[in-house]
Amino acid sequence: MSDTPVVHIGENSPEQIAYRLMLDIVRVEDKLLEKSEKNPGKTVDRKWILDTYAECIRTVRGDR
Repeated sequence: MSDTPVVHIGENSPEQIAYRLMLDIVRVEDKLLEKSEKNPGKTVDRKWILDTYAECIRTVRGDR
């Protein structure tokens, strides 16, 4: 077994709300979280994901 801790994000926690907001942005901006051979230009990279989630968590916490 791994010593890696399991993180559980509570329902309606700021982190979960930020994550759901990020998924809404992915959908609205017509982006893809997984690689696609048909639409490689729509796939987001690590930087986009982290920057977008960071913006979402700041927004949810009222810091934006």
